[in-house]
Parts: sequence; structure tokens; C-alpha cells
Amino acid sequence: MIALLGVGFYFLKKNKSTDDFFVSNRNMSKWHIGLSVVATDVGGGFSIGLGGLGFVMGLSGSWMLFTGLIGAWLSAVLLIPKVYKMGHEKKLTTFPQLFHHYYNSKVALLAGIISAIGYLGFTSSQILAGAKLAAASFVGLDIQTALLVMGLVTIIYTVLGGMTAVIYTDTIQWIVLMLGLILVGIPISYHAIGGWEAIHTTLKPELLSLSSIKWNTLVNWAVTIIPIWFVGMTLYQRIYASRSESDAKKAWFIAGLFEWPVMAFMGVVLGLFSRVAAEQGMFSGMGFADAQSMDPELGLPLLLRHILPIGLMGVMISAYFSAILSTADSCLMAASGNMLTDILLKVLPGFQDHPRILRYAQLLTLLLGIFAILLAASMENVLQLMLRSYAFMVSGLLVPLIAAMFFKQTNWKAAIASMLSGGTTTIFLMSIEANLPFGLDANIFGISISLLTFISFSFLTTNKYKIA
Repeated sequence: MIALLGVGFYFLKKNKSTDDFFVSNRNMSKWHIGLSVVATDVGGGFSIGLGGLGFVMGLSGSWMLFTGLIGAWLSAVLLIPKVYKMGHEKKLTTFPQLFHHYYNSKVALLAGIISAIGYLGFTSSQILAGAKLAAASFVGLDIQTALLVMGLVTIIYTVLGGMTAVIYTDTIQWIVLMLGLILVGIPISYHAIGGWEAIHTTLKPELLSLSSIKWNTLVNWAVTIIPIWFVGMTLYQRIYASRSESDAKKAWFIAGLFEWPVMAFMGVVLGLFSRVAAEQGMFSGMGFADAQSMDPELGLPLLLRHILPIGLMGVMISAYFSAILSTADSCLMAASGNMLTDILLKVLPGFQDHPRILRYAQLLTLLLGIFAILLAASMENVLQLMLRSYAFMVSGLLVPLIAAMFFKQTNWKAAIASMLSGGTTTIFLMSIEANLPFGLDANIFGISISLLTFISFSFLTTNKYKIA
């Protein structure tokens, strides 16, 4: 954490403009971008969340990140060629600025609000993931103190160093995570639970199968995760920050492979190991008599706390903290970029020429980070908060983006109606915990309503569809 703060201080003096602060002066290499993308996307929420999935579902939980690979590669082929050129020609720094290009300022403002809200929720989920891990790992550390520590460290180096610090620290954090899992977490956990024989005799066969998953679960993951590669502000910032279109595409292919199979299987396997430990009664001295009596997302940190000696425990916790911070900082940067560029500068158009605009951007990032900590303190489930944030953005932003970018439909009234109907439908269904047909996710219905609304408004104003 001290090293990360050092990186933030190092880049503090190098940021001369908001272009430096939000898109790293558009000069990052494919490896830095690729590792930053996967570190951001997988990060802490999926690290802790995948452990929970492995605990509950076994190996089949790995299919969640297969949807990430599909999303990364689809966006590399379909999205980056359109976005990169426009981003550099028009000096774009945020995702909602595309809506200004295709529609108008009203649509861009609403897109900025939706994106900012979604990424604040996502930032909170990462801070909560870190707090859960820290509280479960260190005896006597309560979760509120852990929230404060994780949140403040993330906020400080992000505020100081901006996007360049975020991308460089993401690279470091991803390497630390990989080395920690490969050299410490997986081999020592495997030995501690008794190896393959113990795994085979303790667990039900479906937990060791890749096919023990329902079709609607796959559909829900796909509809929630694949579209985020088309509407994720963190991803657009990295497209704009790439040196070239070719580097951006290569970075996305690199990120997809690291998501699945690399991180997918490492995450669920460790969760599976924690399930074996729970079934063996390894956590009974910590107040958990069996696997059914505990939060699945606590299984992995409890396993590491139980089996790792001093020193190696520090290495492993550092690895997971790295994953968590690498996502939290990127999401905080996204929310800050949305709030400044897409909301405040739309309301106060002359403010962009203020001589201290960079300092105001840093102050805004600080305030949003504090709000994210407060939001995290009121939530309990990491994966639920993360997926809800995803769903809110996807259901509001996907349809108008696809309509404009690929079908040349730029009816701004249809876009606004589509955003409002899609986002509110998803949030409403989630808030009332509706029992939806076939167990499908609320996001599917939100996107469907968004699409129907867009088509209806377009026809009412006599727009015709044609494929670009």
C-alpha cells in the first residue's frame, strides 16, 4: 500500500492537464493497457466473488468469466475500430461524449449520470471486497475499520496520480496477484486440505463438473457481463489512452485470455478448496460448524488465514489487496471522469478553461471516493452489488449506443426514453426482488424494455432503420 501511494506521489507532478489525468496523455503500450484492463475487470470483486462461486457451484462457476472473454474479443473486433479513431480526432476522454457526437448534449448528460452512478456502486463493491478480506484475515480487525483503510489508500493514490498511476499500479497489482496465487495460494491450499483424494471424497460430483450449471444462469451472466465491454467507462478511457488502434486491439485480446481460462479457474479452484476445508470442519474453531452456516465469500479468506504461516499470509493478502485496489481505482477514475466532463462541465460550460481545473478534478475524485466508502458501509454482498451496478449501466446505455453506432439511428428523444425506461425497469425489478420467468435476470427485461422503447419512439417520429 505504501508503494502504491508512492506511485501516486510520483505522477502527481507529471499531470499537467485533465487529458493527462483521465487518459494518460494517450501514450500507453498494449501490455500496460491489457494488464490494466484485466486487473480492472477481474479485480477484487471477481476475486472474492469467484471464490464464493467456487464454494457454492464448484468448477462451473468459471463460466462467469468466459463471458468476459467473449465480451473482450467482440469489442476488440467491433468497437475499437470505431471508437479509437473518433476518440483521438475529437480528443474524447469519456464514454458519454460518444452520445454527444451521435445524439446531443441532453443524451450525453443523461448517459454521464447513469455511468457515474453505476461506477460509484462498482467502486463501493471493490472497497467492500477488500474490507471483507481484511476483516476475515486479521484477528481483531472489524469491517468498518477495514473499509476505511482500503478506501483511503485507494482514494489517495488515485487522486494524486490520475490514470497514469492507475494503469502502472494495475500492472504491478496484476503481477503480484498472479505470483501470489500460483506460488503460494493454490499449492499450499491444495496440500493443506489433503490433495486430490480429499477433494474427490469430500465434495459432491457436480462441484467438480463444468456442466453443472443451469442455462438461465449462463444467459444471465452473458447478458450482464458481455455488454459491459461496450458501455464500460473504464474501458473507453483505456482505448483513448492507447498509443494506437492496433495496441488497443491487442490489449483486449490479452485481457480476454487472462480472464478465461487463467483467472477464472484459479479463482473458483481456491473457492472449491475452501469448500473442502469447511466440510472437513477446518473453520469450526472460527465459529463456522459447516459449509451451510457461513457466507460463501468468507470461505477463501478464512482458508488462507487458517493454513498460511506468518509471512506467506502477508504475501497472499497483498495479492488479493492488489486485485481489489486495481479495480477500485479504475472505477473511481471512471466515476470522476463522468462527473466532471459529462455532468459538471455540461452544467458549467465555461468551467473547463479554469486555470485550476486539474485540482478541481482531483478534489472531485476525493469527494466521490469518500461517498463510495459510505455506500460500501451500507452493503453486504460484494458480487450482488457489483452485478447490480453492471446491470444498471447496461440496461440504460447499451441499446442507444448500438442503435447509433451500428444502425445510424440518432433520434435523441428515443435515446433518452430508452435510457430511462431500461435503467428504471432493471432497478425496480431488482429492488422488489421480483420472481421473474425462468429465473432470468432483471437486466434482460430492462434491455428488452429499452429496445422496445427506442423502436417505438423512432417509428413515432418516422425514422427508418438501415444497417450501416
